[in-house]
Amino acid sequence: MVPDIASHQPPPGTGHPIPPPQAAPSNREDLRAVMAARRDLGPDYEDALVDSFLDKLDVEIAARVRNEVAAQLAHQPPRGQSKHRDGAVGMAIGSLALGIPLTAIAAQTSGATGLLLAWGGIIAVNLAHALGRRHQR
Repeated sequence: MVPDIASHQPPPGTGHPIPPPQAAPSNREDLRAVMAARRDLGPDYEDALVDSFLDKLDVEIAARVRNEVAAQLAHQPPRGQSKHRDGAVGMAIGSLALGIPLTAIAAQTSGATGLLLAWGGIIAVNLAHALGRRHQR
């Protein structure tokens, strides 16, 4: 089992470095086994034993890196999500800001027909914006 490196992170704001995690007990045991095998088999098998141990170590390091990257990504907001929210909020505020004077002008000059046309246009613009955002995702 590969230990989760994310659990070794310092508490936020402390700024204190954390010592690197100790080697897993299985790595220590594996290295001891490789050294014992080298003594038993002799120097002719040394390269094969070292390569085998390093391959296992590479797999463990890759798993640790994946855990660290996953932990870091879990703490970050998805890319572009805040931009889409800001665009939606801006569109809503803009629609309301324009809707108030358009309502007054349309109701005064054209009555109910103007009022329906003004708000129909605002609704159409907001609907087009919402559908465009849906296709971007």
